[in-house]
Amino acid sequence: MQTELLRDDQLGSPEERLRPERSRTDCPILLSPRLVLRAPHEHDIDALANLANNANIATMVSRMPHPYTEADAADFVRRTKTGAIGKCVYAITKADNGAFLGCCGIEPHPDGRTAELGYWLGERYWNQGFATEAAQALTDMAFRTRDIDQIDARCRVMNLASRRVIQKCGFQFQGSGMVDSLALGGMISVEWYRLDRKTWMSLRSWGGRS
Repeated sequence: MQTELLRDDQLGSPEERLRPERSRTDCPILLSPRLVLRAPHEHDIDALANLANNANIATMVSRMPHPYTEADAADFVRRTKTGAIGKCVYAITKADNGAFLGCCGIEPHPDGRTAELGYWLGERYWNQGFATEAAQALTDMAFRTRDIDQIDARCRVMNLASRRVIQKCGFQFQGSGMVDSLALGGMISVEWYRLDRKTWMSLRSWGGRS
């Protein structure tokens, strides 16, 4: 699957478009066959609160509170605008009708060479390939516009669906560990996966995997 960056770097050869641009710090709107990934805004608050207020989602990610209120959603949108949540946070929306499906983001590590991918979808949109499509779009953008060597992704050990998404995107298992869960108020077991630039370059068409 090829995603699109809505910037001038769509021009030129494929090799030129895939070369990292050290000066890029913005988060371009991303298009994929069924999705538009864009910055969250106030009009998303109702849908965000409705979808995120779900224990089946909150207990699978580390930073989402439960219950999740409209005030939480408004605060999330505000913090994405100020850069307080990662460096590049997206609302995942349907291309045909603009429906809000969930969120994804990419956050740099302190080492300057690694970024971390995160995502969640409302339960009604599970098992339709949307998470994989969004993760591939965001992964493409990160490697094409950031001077990084690898992207990490983590999922709860029991989250089989998220593991499939990560593996479909070409990430390789690195190990396991424990992280804090805001919703559960304790530690949860997670698996750690990594995709390096060389592997991504060999898989960037995404067409060879399903």
